[in-house]
Amino acid sequence: MLPKEMGMAELAPIIEQLKSKFPDAIEDVCEFRGEFTVRVKPERLVELCTFLRDDPDCAFDFLSDVSGVDYYPEEPRFGVNYHLTSMQYRRRLRLKVRVSGLEPRVPTVTSVWPGANWFERETYDLFGVVFVGHPDLRRLLLPEDFRGHPLRRDQSTVQEEVQFTHNFEEVDRTKPYAKS
Repeated sequence: MLPKEMGMAELAPIIEQLKSKFPDAIEDVCEFRGEFTVRVKPERLVELCTFLRDDPDCAFDFLSDVSGVDYYPEEPRFGVNYHLTSMQYRRRLRLKVRVSGLEPRVPTVTSVWPGANWFERETYDLFGVVFVGHPDLRRLLLPEDFRGHPLRRDQSTVQEEVQFTHNFEEVDRTKPYAKS
């Protein structure tokens, strides 16, 4: 964990630089307990990420995490969070993208940080967020034939009766394995 004294005060000029360079891309900026979150329009995400990685004053060279959020029933329903780290300057920044719909779509950032591949696959698998342009977008944690995305708030839960000695035969008849 990075100490608050290191880097957090240095993020204010970077936020101002982002606001001036990408005025139509930044939807909101919020600071909470010394951590900044920049909400970005999805169509400008890759351009903004490339700038944050390549600009020598920013140098966010490490994507430490990509995660999804389901704000159901709020719209836009889905959020995708990108946790960036500048190893050189020892500071962190969070980018957030909000998208709507039953099949939310966000451009992939694998061209900026190749390590995003696995994070985006996990977010796709669990939330159903489609990362447009991803080189290998397929399920990562769940079997290919799994229906739905388990971390969506409207995903129905599958219930299976627990097998005990008093109901063994009844539950056993419903099992999918072959019987002789």
